[in-house]
Amino acid sequence: MPKLLHLQVACAENRVIGRDGRLPWSIPEDMAFFHAQTAGQIVVLGRVCFETWPRVQQDGRRPVVVTRNAALAGGAVRTASSLAAALALAEALPGEIHICGGQRIYQETLALDRPMRLHLTLVHADVPGDTFFPEWRHLAWRELDRRESADANYRYTFFTLERS
Repeated sequence: MPKLLHLQVACAENRVIGRDGRLPWSIPEDMAFFHAQTAGQIVVLGRVCFETWPRVQQDGRRPVVVTRNAALAGGAVRTASSLAAALALAEALPGEIHICGGQRIYQETLALDRPMRLHLTLVHADVPGDTFFPEWRHLAWRELDRRESADANYRYTFFTLERS
């Protein structure tokens, strides 16, 4: 039986997750949550996410990067040319599998017919951006947890949703 997939994402109400290859906000509480959730785990992500996440290999994370550039592999970093190949690699490693973006990786993952848990930080704002999280609200999620929070700039909700 395949492992449960954990999707880690922060997105705005208008589904924006990025702008110019970066996060469109700085929310320290969300970043700390993200790093704590993924520490010691397998992280599956696209090349741009990998290249813009300087801490990806810290805290025992084992990255599997979806890219055609095999030169990125080395040490704890593995590469795969497709999401299917990345998941096959990840399944063979110990630990949970966390899907960490970007847009295409999320889109392909949400289309899979397998159990997954969505760890969503919903930022209660519409922000400009060029990278989006796919529409998820129409899928059959069961809410496991919800926690409201805010900082000086944004209100946001931490959701844990699951589908079988």
